[in-house]
Amino acid sequence: MLDLQAKALLKQAEDQGAPDFADLPPPESRVFFSEFVKTVTNPTADVEISNRTVPGPAGEVPIRVYRPKLKSGELPCLAYFHGGGFVIGSLDDYDGVCSRIAQDSECVVVSVDYRLSPEHPFPAAPEDCYAVVEWLAGNGSEVGVDGSQLAVGGDSAGGNLAAVCALQARDSKGPAIRYQLLLYPVTSSRGESTESFRQFADGYFLTADTMAYFMKHYTGGQGDPDDQRLAPLTARLNDLPPALVLVAGFDPLRDQGIAYAEKMIKDGSQAVLVNYRGTIHGFISLAGALEAGQQALDHISGALKRAMHG
Repeated sequence: MLDLQAKALLKQAEDQGAPDFADLPPPESRVFFSEFVKTVTNPTADVEISNRTVPGPAGEVPIRVYRPKLKSGELPCLAYFHGGGFVIGSLDDYDGVCSRIAQDSECVVVSVDYRLSPEHPFPAAPEDCYAVVEWLAGNGSEVGVDGSQLAVGGDSAGGNLAAVCALQARDSKGPAIRYQLLLYPVTSSRGESTESFRQFADGYFLTADTMAYFMKHYTGGQGDPDDQRLAPLTARLNDLPPALVLVAGFDPLRDQGIAYAEKMIKDGSQAVLVNYRGTIHGFISLAGALEAGQQALDHISGALKRAMHG
């Protein structure tokens, strides 16, 4: 059953005539998303925040560093990749999420402002994200990070990018990633075949039309749907860092996340799957309005703290 808070939020959006992202050009979608997030996200936690850039494959990649206060020395780090279908979302939109995780996990969180589509289609986003992971491994001390203690994480499209970075690190014998936080991740380019996609294609915040819009802009109509950088579910999932995989019960992406966790386990990796059954896609970013989002942030931060601090 859809929980009452999620139901009320969806009703409010309907009553206010909120548009589907698919009905807006990407620049307007970004503005609308940012304005919406301001009304439903957590306030920024009391952590030290700084901005800088690091070298990327096509120029400098902006990052935002969240450091828990009263913590000295080099700390474990979560490289966080925001959601938004590879088209929308920004560092500012995720201040509430990233600062809360940094504060409660006692880890540095580095939020990555990867290039967005359609201006920079696939594979620009995964290339930027992996470049930041490599930079943290080799130069993390510049931002107070222990480069040997890295985790990757993200929500929705960002969950895809986190999974892709873990696969690339494995395949290229790159940075030793210790943990993954995969929050309602996109893991397949053929998600329309799942039961959750069919059941929740309309009326639950993330729609089938929006997903098609995002994917069209991300791939530009090109790209191999079985490329593991696009669809990590197509990869062999052995020898990967342990993962916490969170899904939402009323999310069209639910079954993709479940399939990824189950395949990780089948292939010999460790994964913990948690289904927040009563809520919707994006609920962690909506934590200012949804208690489920608060509970998930507690869960995520606790899991990361245990994984990185022991």
